[in-house]
Amino acid sequence: MAIKIDKEQCIGCESCVATCPAGALSMEDGKASVNQDTCISCGACVGECPVGAISMEKAEKKEVANSEGKDLWVMVELEKGEPVGVTYELLGEVSELAAKCGQRCCAVLVAAEAGDIPQKLIAAGADVVYTVTGAEYAEYNTDLYTNAFCELAEAYKPSAVMFGATVDGRDLAPRIAARLKTGLCADCTGLDIAGDLVEWTRPALGGNILATIVCDEHRPQMGTVRSKVFKAKEADASRTGEVISYEVKNKVESKVSLVRKEEITEAGSIKIEDAEVVCSGGRGLGCCDNFKMLEELAALFENGSVGGSRAVVDEGWIDHAHQVGQSGKTVTPKVYFAFGISGAIQHLAGMSSSDVIIAVNKDANAPIFKVAQYGIVGDAKEILPKLIAKIKAFKEA
Repeated sequence: MAIKIDKEQCIGCESCVATCPAGALSMEDGKASVNQDTCISCGACVGECPVGAISMEKAEKKEVANSEGKDLWVMVELEKGEPVGVTYELLGEVSELAAKCGQRCCAVLVAAEAGDIPQKLIAAGADVVYTVTGAEYAEYNTDLYTNAFCELAEAYKPSAVMFGATVDGRDLAPRIAARLKTGLCADCTGLDIAGDLVEWTRPALGGNILATIVCDEHRPQMGTVRSKVFKAKEADASRTGEVISYEVKNKVESKVSLVRKEEITEAGSIKIEDAEVVCSGGRGLGCCDNFKMLEELAALFENGSVGGSRAVVDEGWIDHAHQVGQSGKTVTPKVYFAFGISGAIQHLAGMSSSDVIIAVNKDANAPIFKVAQYGIVGDAKEILPKLIAKIKAFKEA
């Protein structure tokens, strides 16, 4: 798509220039002009023009490569021999999309052995489970997994493939996309389908807009999807499906080897994305030492964890593994505490779907209060110890 400006209709009001987030519009001889090399075709200027002088011109649709692709695939990721949460979340959502477009929801399992995992995937929404097994797949390996998946994709030709936007998913998906000569939409927060085109939604321009992207020229359509943006459906043990075992014909030697594998989280700690209660802090907490109060608060709950905004991660007050937001983790706990967090749109993108949000901030106009069910205007450093004392007294009563 391209932006088209009717010079005769343009009145030179410059409102479109101020609106353009990419700086692609400028004034030439009193009329608006667009730099097509800079323009991102977001359409913001189209709605802003008061006289309708700007329009969106659709490009000619090109022939789709590998147009015979069918079915929607989900790449299964394992941790300690079991599918991770985002796998189940994707299967639930993709099964609905598949039903909507008359295709099948398929899971791809690459592992040392399949065991009872295919039945669990079918119960979660898969109609078909492709399995590639062998001792060499016991641990995630970039080269071996890429080779196995691409050979499977060449044999069965999926229409679209979804990966979890995890560490492994972000490593594997772009390698597969490059090998299959197709596109990849990264870090998606929404999925839909129109006909056979998957509509991938993701934050863009620093989280200031949500862009919906389609890959209409190549197959398979591919994307990574953040965890916790969809809720996993309850397993249905009565569901039946097909399990197809595939043996890789052209095996390759890996250029990398696993030297050592170790947990990056402290023993007994809860991953922030799995916690039911998240106690997050921002720069309003004042200093790193005050995060000890957040740890104390989180410990009062059975499944609590500590989070933080990007600002405090940049300051080194908390590890990146605990960052909530667009460039961190997406969380959907039952209760989300936000202490001294103003609520920038990038942070809201990672926690606004929480069941209950409780915010504490000195600024009564802080954006965090717009999404919070409960808000306290005050100094987080003063209110936090009082809250801890109240909860302790309640538990001891």
